[in-house]
This record gives sequence, C-alpha cells and structure tokens, in this order.
Amino acid sequence: MVRATSPRIGLGVTTAALVAVLAGCGTTGTDNAQPQPSPPTTSDPTSSSSPSSSAPAATTPPDSATSTKTGETLCKSSELKLSLGHGDAGAGTVYRPLIFTNVSNHPCVIQGFPGVSYVAGEDGHQVGPAAVRQGDKGGAFTLNNGDSGYAEVGFVNVQNYDTVTCQPQAVRGLRVYPPQETASVFVPLQTTGCASDKIPGDQLTVKTIQKGSGGQ
Repeated sequence: MVRATSPRIGLGVTTAALVAVLAGCGTTGTDNAQPQPSPPTTSDPTSSSSPSSSAPAATTPPDSATSTKTGETLCKSSELKLSLGHGDAGAGTVYRPLIFTNVSNHPCVIQGFPGVSYVAGEDGHQVGPAAVRQGDKGGAFTLNNGDSGYAEVGFVNVQNYDTVTCQPQAVRGLRVYPPQETASVFVPLQTTGCASDKIPGDQLTVKTIQKGSGGQ
C-alpha cells in the first residue's frame, strides 16, 4: 500500500530548494556588480603630453643677454661706459647725446630706447616721471670694443614751470637702463627737476639709440 506524501513535508522541501536558488543568484549578482579594471590604454602620440615637433620651444626673457644671429650678445650694463655729450638748446629744451661706449673685450649688439630718469639724494630716489620716448625704434647694430652709440635726450628747463605745479628739486644725475637691460647705470648731472608728475609737458624725452657719438 502506497502512502500519500504529506503536503506539509513537500512544501518544506520546495521552500528550501527555492531559498537555495535565490541565494545562489544573489551571490552571482554581487560579484558582477564589482568594478572591473579598465583595459590598458595606448598613449595618443598627438596628445599634449607627448613630444611634438610642432610644439613651440621655450623662449628666453627679452631682458637677458640673448645670442643674436651673428653669435654676438646684447650689450649689458657692465660692458658699457655712459656719458653725456654737449648739446644744443631749442625752445626751452636742451638736447644732449647720451653716449654708450663698449668697454668690454668682445662685440655686443644694441637696439632701442634706454630708460632715463632723474635721481636725487643719497638713496637715489627718482624725481618726477621717466623720460618719454620719441620717434620709432631703430634697428640693431654692433658695438665693437671702443665703439659708441648714442640716444638724444631732451632736458626741459623746468624753471619755466609754475613752482607750485613743478615742485622743483635738485637732482644729482640720471638713472639709465640700457635697452633690454634690468641693471641701471648712474650718470652724474647736477641740475633741477620737477618732482611732480602734473606738469604740462615732459621734463625728459629720449630717442632711440643710433650709431656714433652725436657729434661729440
């Protein structure tokens, strides 16, 4: 005689089997959810991190003694002797050549406008605005040992200005920066300058450096 299986036992077996199946599925799903390592990438030869023949080369600051096409270097302050030549007066302004002479043992190249300003006192403080540039920048030229170039500097007679506006002050010389240089040179000059920057005009003007000594 065959006994009928108890419905309660059959239900228990079925439930256990179902739990096992679900547990197995849950484990598999968790493994698949883990982040997978990315496949190795090949560097792009056109990316910015890769060397490229079209990439611009590093440049040298313009104020440094850079080599020129001829292998010469720009004239440095330490290689130049500066002096003031005699000049001519005109319309309340005296024009004098500021002369740059190469005293080094090698040639150097010079080009452009020097920076010029009045200085006073033991501390060398600047008096009034620096010289205003006039005209175009000239071309480069070579100074061999003993050669000179000059820039014409205009000195306005500040006595013609109103005293209150000018604020006249005795100066003891000029602070000069040769073109493309960051080191200055002192040039003695006993005169009077305007400490104010409110004067109606320019107390100092300067032109680009050219060959020669300005006839001095």
